[in-house]
This record gives sequence, C-alpha cells and structure tokens, in this order.
Amino acid sequence: MEDTIVGDAVTGRKLVIDPVTRVEGHGKVTVHLDAANKVVGARLHVVEFRGFEKFIQGHPYWEAPMFLQRICGICFVSHHLCGAKALDDMIGVGYADGKQITRTAEKMRRLGHYGQQLQSHVTAYFYLIAPEMMFGIDAPPEQRNVLGLIEANAELVRRVVALRKWGQEVIVAVLGKRMHGISSVPGGVNGNLDTAARDRLLNGTGDLIGVDTVIDYAQDALRLFYSYHEKNRDMIDNFAVVPALNMSLVDETGNVDYYHGRLRIVDRDKNIVQELDYHDYLDAFSEATEEWSYMKFPYLKAFGREKGSVRVGPLARVNVTKSYGDDTPLAKAALERFHDYAGGKASDATLHTNWARAIEILHSAEQIRNLLRDPELQGNDLVLNPPNSDWTGEGIGVVEAPRGTLLHHYRADREGKITFANLVVATTQNNQVMNRTIASVADTFLSGQETITEGMMNAIEVGIRAYDPCLSCATHAMGQMPLIVSILDAEGKLVDECVR
Repeated sequence: MEDTIVGDAVTGRKLVIDPVTRVEGHGKVTVHLDAANKVVGARLHVVEFRGFEKFIQGHPYWEAPMFLQRICGICFVSHHLCGAKALDDMIGVGYADGKQITRTAEKMRRLGHYGQQLQSHVTAYFYLIAPEMMFGIDAPPEQRNVLGLIEANAELVRRVVALRKWGQEVIVAVLGKRMHGISSVPGGVNGNLDTAARDRLLNGTGDLIGVDTVIDYAQDALRLFYSYHEKNRDMIDNFAVVPALNMSLVDETGNVDYYHGRLRIVDRDKNIVQELDYHDYLDAFSEATEEWSYMKFPYLKAFGREKGSVRVGPLARVNVTKSYGDDTPLAKAALERFHDYAGGKASDATLHTNWARAIEILHSAEQIRNLLRDPELQGNDLVLNPPNSDWTGEGIGVVEAPRGTLLHHYRADREGKITFANLVVATTQNNQVMNRTIASVADTFLSGQETITEGMMNAIEVGIRAYDPCLSCATHAMGQMPLIVSILDAEGKLVDECVR
C-alpha cells in the first residue's frame, strides 16, 4: 500500500500517511497546515501495541531470551543476545570482577550478532531504501520497489539475495535456524561452530557464496551510495539536517563495540557529553510520553527532553567511533572517507544514515571473516556456572542492534520467575529525532504548496525509512488502552464514533 493523502491541503489542513510503507510495524504520519498552507505541525504516530514486557512475567527467567526475541522477526538475534546478557548478570556472570562468559561463548554470540547485522542492513538498504536511490523520490510507486530494482538491475538484486542468504546461514550456524533460534543460555552458549559449518561459510558450497565473495558483494552498498551521492550531493547533504546527540556502545579504545562496552554520548563537535556503564542507564535517562503515540521519548535527564534526546543506529555509531581496527581494512578506509567528508564533525544529515549503513554492511562482513578464521570458535568451554550464592535476581543487557542501542532489564524472584521486564529499543531512542526529521521534510517539501503530490508525501517516508524503524519493537502503553468504534455509511463517511 502506498502513500495516501486524506483531506484537502487547502481546506482540510491535515495530511495523513497511513500506513507508513517499507518499514517494520505499523505507524502513520499526520501533517497539519494553516490557511496559508504552511506546515505548523508534523508527527509520527505509532498506533500498535504489543505487551511482551507483561507476557514474560511469571515465566522462568531462562525463557526470556527465547520468548522476547519473538517481539521481532527482523532483529531477533539482538533481542536474544540482549536478554542473554541480562541473564548473565542475574546469575553473577557479568563483566565485573573477572566473572564473564568464556571466550568461545562470547565469540559465538558475536558471530551470530554480526550475521544478523549483515542480513538486516542488506534487507533495509536494498529492499526498502535503494528504490529511491535508483529511481528518485518522485518516481511512480509501481517502479520504486524491489520489483523495479529487478527490472532495472537484475544482477545487483541477484548479488543482494546471495548476500542476504549468506548472512542468514551465519545465523543458522549459530542459533540453529533462520529465525527465533536458540543459542545463548545463562552463562554462555549451548554449542560451538563445527568445522563443517565453518568451512561451508568460508568457502561456499552449491548456491552458497564464500566469504571473500561476500566481502565483494558487501561493497555494492557503498558503490551505490557513492554514485547516488555524486549525482544528488546537495539534496542528500541538506535533506532533514536535524540536531541530536549521538550514542553508541564503545570499547576501551573509544571505538564502536556492537556486543559490549560503555555507553558514550557525543555532541556535534564529537565532545563526550556523557559516558556511563550501561547498568546505570536508568539513572541517566528518563522517558516522556505523548497521548498521540504508544512510543515513548527517552532523553538524558541532565540535558532535558529537547537537548537531551539522542540519535542511535548506524549514523550515531560512525559519528561516535574514531576508527575501525586494521583487521577490517576496507571498512576502516570507508569510515575514514566518511569522517573526512564530515570535516571531523558528527553528521546530522538524515540521509547520511544510509551511507553509514553501507559502511556497516562491509564492516560486519569483514568481522565475520575474522571470526570464522578464529579456532576458538571450535572450543568446548561453553558455559560458566557460578555458585548459587552469586544469584542477583536482576540483570541488564545492552547490545548495538542494527537499528541502534537496545536494552533489556529483568528482575526475578528466588524461584526464578520473572517479576519485571523493561525493553528500551533503538527505535524508541530515535523517536524524538525521527519526529524532527518529519517536521523538517514536511516544511521543506509541503509548506506553501497548494498542490500536494505523491512524491512530496513520499519524501516524508524517505526520511523515516533512513532510520529503518522497527515500530513493533518500540510500542508501550500508558494508562488505559483506548477502544475506538467507528460507524461508516455506504459511501465510507463517518456517521458515529464511540471512544472508551
């Protein structure tokens, strides 16, 4: 279903995009105009609710990573690993006092994590975002989709399918199946990577490409972006340039770590405005709510809601990180090119998120190749079981999901039943900056326009898709859930409405 316009731009003063297309989950956008057709307000409404934080209560604590990964069919590995890290905390196997999971267990988790990031980024970049790169924002809806891509460049799509399939096979090798598999257990993992699976991923077999071909194909995302950027530089660099702080997990060197580290927040000059142990997250952040959305608005308490809102995800990570390691040379060079172009500043340009996502596709591929060559993945020391006295009954896990920083927080009683669960997902973190993006695009494309075209409305969706939001993961409810009953006549006009 494509963009729709409800009401007249002159007399109705409200435009509606419902649903927002080519994103995961359900949301809509409303744009309000005054009598002079000037945009006076624009909002992203998340209109679905999923109660996983309540569903899990009463279940045994060890079920959390298996149960809560089902909140999403896209970033389930991130939820699985985030939950696993929270369980490590609960049984006293965190990263404090030298009590941490084994090297084989951590590397197996990282392998699955990079595999998910590769296939998730490839899906978002090529299937959801690339149509506008190939055909333009104003292209007919029947063209700017994956079928249009196949018609325009079948070979590119063939490579994309092969690349995504390989990423899924990495997930299968670690978690046992393509979706909602099982790998992590409290204190470690339930298996290593056998040599047959390793060799299959390294060398390819049948219709499965090998890792060196993966790295070649992974560069297609950057090639496409560079070509698009060269032809549309002004539009890309100036499309929805919106302010926000940037947050990411970093390692001890200050560079991004997708699996573990400290939370670092930087401003546009890349000054560190706050850095914290992620276990202190709830002391540093608060969440605002609005009656028109089930998605919350997190912000740093020290800065207030407006100045304290953060951007997470690919753009934030490349803004925060200084460099990649020498073991990922192609991605390192691509990141340096990005930093040089930004002049040493953090980029606030929304469409630079697609550039950052392309860099991370390549970075993930090189990280996976390095891990596949690591013999510790064939190790047999898989689980660290601490004494029962180390049970804490509470745990927090944080990882960098493809869309950004993800947090799981659980509490359980002495019988091991979960009494509390809270999930703060990347799309929630981006809520404020996404709404700023929508307002910026609406003002640029719609203000003063008597005739509103489908392409103008699609520009708003282009801004949203840059964040690759996972709206299903990001929904919470405050207070009573509303029940709305609408009665329409034969012509579709509203006759009566009852709201509880």
